[in-house]
Amino acid sequence: MRAKFEKFGLITVGAILGVMLSLNYSAIAEKDSGPQLPLDDLRAFAEVFGKIKSDYVEPVDDKKLIGGAINGMLSSLDPHSAYLDADGFKDLQAGTQGEFGGLGIEVGMEDGFVKVISPIEDTPAYKAGIKSGDLIIKLDDTQVKGMSLNDAVKMMRGKPGTPIELTVLRKGEGKPLTFKIDRAIIKSKSVKYKLSEPGYAYVRITQFQEHTGEDLAKALKALREENKQPLKGLVLDLRNNPGGLLNAAVGVSAAFLPKDALVVYTEGRTEDAKMRLKATPEDYLRGDKNDYLQSLPAGFKTVPMAVLVNGGSASASEIVSGALQDHKRAIVMGTQSFGKGSVQTILPLNNGTAIKLTTARYFTPSGRSIQNKGIVPDIVVEEGTLNTVEPGFSLHESDLTNHLANPNDKGSDSEKPVITPPAPASAAPIDKSKEKVDDKDDKAAPLEFGSKNDFQLNQAFNLLKGLQFLQQQK
Repeated sequence: MRAKFEKFGLITVGAILGVMLSLNYSAIAEKDSGPQLPLDDLRAFAEVFGKIKSDYVEPVDDKKLIGGAINGMLSSLDPHSAYLDADGFKDLQAGTQGEFGGLGIEVGMEDGFVKVISPIEDTPAYKAGIKSGDLIIKLDDTQVKGMSLNDAVKMMRGKPGTPIELTVLRKGEGKPLTFKIDRAIIKSKSVKYKLSEPGYAYVRITQFQEHTGEDLAKALKALREENKQPLKGLVLDLRNNPGGLLNAAVGVSAAFLPKDALVVYTEGRTEDAKMRLKATPEDYLRGDKNDYLQSLPAGFKTVPMAVLVNGGSASASEIVSGALQDHKRAIVMGTQSFGKGSVQTILPLNNGTAIKLTTARYFTPSGRSIQNKGIVPDIVVEEGTLNTVEPGFSLHESDLTNHLANPNDKGSDSEKPVITPPAPASAAPIDKSKEKVDDKDDKAAPLEFGSKNDFQLNQAFNLLKGLQFLQQQK
């Protein structure tokens, strides 16, 4: 038996050492002979491994055990570090290209359940009425409690056209809600735009993908041509944008900032984790691509701007809104953003899998940490009839278990102006005993961002028109 445990111990230690090598721990050890491998803990780990192999009620594959151990090790760090098996790694790569299979929701883990951070616009989940803050407790007949996030995501992905039933808990609802959704190939259109009226443009970015910067440049040029003269105001809508690629966020910021302006910087333990990214082609282009911002009309560097954010705006969208806010380039409006200010690095392993590891924190140009706090709007505009989050409830990074702390949090911000939607017109009292109860009302798909009923957008345009009026009076 002792020899058996020793064999298991060698397997386990070898697996762990392999991960450490992939993380460049060997390079760190050469520079710092500080903490050594916890041999006593590794012996205990090997003993548990052996006990499972010999005594568990059913035989367990070595690969499954080691994969589970790695996954547990990473998921215990923070809500965003994770182990990606071969399929998960491929799905992640496909997602950054703007096309992948599934339901279309950005999710995290909370108390053993899957929590919706934000539904991606124009996807099956978004159209079905899934909302930010929903807690998914069951997938078809399978309870989510006890599943890893990767396993839950796998179940939600599948062959396009196949159905899945999600059972969710929603704040304010007395019983779980069920949603029957057909999976689809998710082709997320990153940039949407329109000339709302002469002189005033609306640009919405739903997610930061590989070609978002290029698509934004095309959209701005098209708006300029349609308006036939320089714009008087532009609203950049980042609401419910869960983030995406860092270089895309830098490119979007560079479209509106002076050349070489600092967009974001990161701080971590390794030299690779310490970056200063600026509005320069070297920091937003990948490979030998042509600079898609080179021919952009100069007027977009100075056009009056408002940026819309809410609790579903996370990561890359917080980088953009924070940079434009710090440089006094735009007025940020809406509600406080999600607060995901941590950097995840994808580190491929030799067996076709990978780990997603939190390696740094994001800071805005003025030195504000986004982590666990988000971007506080210059003008708080509560959501009106356009509402994808339950009234009075919005999920933030600070609500997630094991979230990283904000290193420079010194308390709440000074009070911001607040604009609330007008109360509905008075009407005769409703006799609720005669009301018809329809569960579909609770699950109605949200109204389209940018519609005429979009209260936050209307307030942004009112602000820009007011600024234009004041300039004309000078």
